[in-house]
Formats: sequence, C-alpha cells, structure tokens
Amino acid sequence: MHVGVVVNPIAGMGGRVGLKGTDGKLAEARERGASPRAPDRARRALVRLHERRPDLRISTAGDPMGERLVREAGFDPDVVYRPDPSAASSADADGDDDAEDPYADPGTTAADTRSAVSALLDADVDLVAFVGGDGTATDVAGVLEETDTPMLGIPAGVKVYSSVFAVSPEDAASVVVSFERTERREVMDIDEDAYREGTVSPELRAVVSVPVADELQSAKQLGGGTVEALTEGFAADVDPAVTYVFGPGSTVAAIEDELGIDPSPLGVDVWRDGEVLARDAAESEILDALGEENEIVVSPIGGQGFVFGRGNPQLSPAVIRRCSVTIVASRSKLDDLRVLRVDTDDPDLDAELAGWTRVRVGAFETRMMRIVA
Repeated sequence: MHVGVVVNPIAGMGGRVGLKGTDGKLAEARERGASPRAPDRARRALVRLHERRPDLRISTAGDPMGERLVREAGFDPDVVYRPDPSAASSADADGDDDAEDPYADPGTTAADTRSAVSALLDADVDLVAFVGGDGTATDVAGVLEETDTPMLGIPAGVKVYSSVFAVSPEDAASVVVSFERTERREVMDIDEDAYREGTVSPELRAVVSVPVADELQSAKQLGGGTVEALTEGFAADVDPAVTYVFGPGSTVAAIEDELGIDPSPLGVDVWRDGEVLARDAAESEILDALGEENEIVVSPIGGQGFVFGRGNPQLSPAVIRRCSVTIVASRSKLDDLRVLRVDTDDPDLDAELAGWTRVRVGAFETRMMRIVA
C-alpha cells in the first residue's frame, strides 16, 4: 500500500489557550504561549503504523508538514512537495536530529495543504492520511472530493465534527492497515468566530471516500433529554470548599445556570463558593485558579462520547491530574452511546481514565459507563 501523509503543523494550537480554534488566530495563539499539538499526534500515529506495517510505502510533504516525523518513525519517505522555504523551517532535509526544530514556528498555510495533497495525488497514493481538524479536512477534501482516493483524519484540531477522523492517532494507524472497503462520508466545518460566541452550526463542505473500520467515530452531534433533576441534584450537593471546573456543553451550562453562573459560550469556567474565579479560561488560567480540592464537571459529546479531547483542550492533562472528574449526561444521550472516550494527548493519563465509571444522570441516579482510550 502507498500512503500519503500530510501534517497541518498549526492544527489545534488555539485550543489549549482558550481560542477554540486557530483559524485567523495563529498570532494570538502564539502570544498566549501556544505550542504545536499536531506533530505529537502525527508521531503517535506514525510510530504505531511502523510497528504494524514497516513495509508501507510513504509519500509526504517536506517539513514542517511531515517529513521529519515520518523519518523518525522509521520510514524512508518520498517527499513530493515542499512548502515555501521562506515560511518553513530551515531544518535539514534528511531529518538530522541536530537541525532546528521545524515545528517551533510553523509557517504553512491552507494553500500548502492543498498543494501537498495535489502532489500526493499525482504520486498515485492509495490513501491520504492527514493530521489536523475540520479546517484541514476541508482543505484535503477540496482536492480529493472528485476522486476515488480515500482520506483519513488523525485528529489534532479543536473541532472534530467530520466523520472522516479516527478516534485517536493509534486507531488511525489500525484503520490504515486493516480497512477493506471505503464509503462516502461527510466533511463538516463551522465558523470559528461564531463558535467562539457560542453558536455551533456545522456546515457540509464535502462528501469523500473514507476507510471503513470500527475505529472511525461518528460525526453526528446528538443532544436531547431533560436535565432539570440532574441540575437541581448537583446544585444541592455543591461543596463550598471545592473549586469546580465546568466544561463546555449544554448540560454543564444548565448546571451553571442553576448555580447562578452566566456560563461562557462553549468555554471553561472555574467557580468556588459563589464566585467565578475564571471565565472562558485557558489552561494557564484554570491552573492558577485551582485550590486544594478541585472537581472537573464535563458531559460527553453526543453521538461521539468524548469526555476529554474534543472541544475542551483547555482541560489539559495538567488540569485533569489536579482534579477529580464528574461526568454528567441526560439518559437519552447515554442511550446513544456504547462507550465513553478520552483523548488527552497523554496516553498514560488516557489509560488511567479508562475503565468503568459512574455518570450522573439525575438528582441521585447514576449509570455505569465504560471509558475507552
């Protein structure tokens, strides 16, 4: 099999610093101290891919769009496209470990992604595996939509609404080596400016061929079900000594409303004993606001089941490790989920979170659900 690999090196940079995306916000993300997320996600997928199929033929783009990562994983790739050298790093083409880190200040654009995919198509790859979010998926699909060449996303963006993504980087590698057929699936994207104001309106951008395997996540975003009893019960149990970190989502927002908090649209709020300590907080602000006892309150994404790793990167491993975790959801949402999922960028933490857990579904009622990493 001949696999094409392309990495969007800035994907997901805005998430952990509270920007809910990077579209048009790269400079601000850097000012807030954001660091690239996509290279580590790509590295995890490529290492697992080499473990499973070291004989694969790989074509990729020059740094910072994949070359070094592919070589580090153990492959000897064909480099079919190089981004503008004035924007990209001056790292050695042979991936010399002593060269400057090509991901420290990535300078690629959406046009580079489209050009790289076009070059992979010209190289006659059997599959394009890309690292990014819905914006990257839209760029890749713009080139591939009218072809039969399938695409598979390795999730690294803040927004992952499209059904072209694997559940995790490691699962992406499993899909590449195990799929036997493809089907047409939707690429969705949203307006990030509207998203930052609390409006989520995914729009269909393309329909493309995608490898079919159990590891692929659904794109549907499901809600529904009453949460009144849940919110009242939670409010009655609030401990004034605990610092609560409220994640995004309508169920958690209903709890905040019950507590008299004006929830930030799709953001993370920190609250203790009647006082909002941080609103729409970035990772650093959350860490600064934490106390001796801390509790994260999150609800899974309907239809997908992600508790961490989709839409809430501010809840980083550093934050999670300092908190207990309470998962809340309506019964109807859980009825549509077989399992819950986590994808925190820290495989060790994912493993610690995995297993059976109680999800609060009412004033007193809980339901056992299994978390898988």
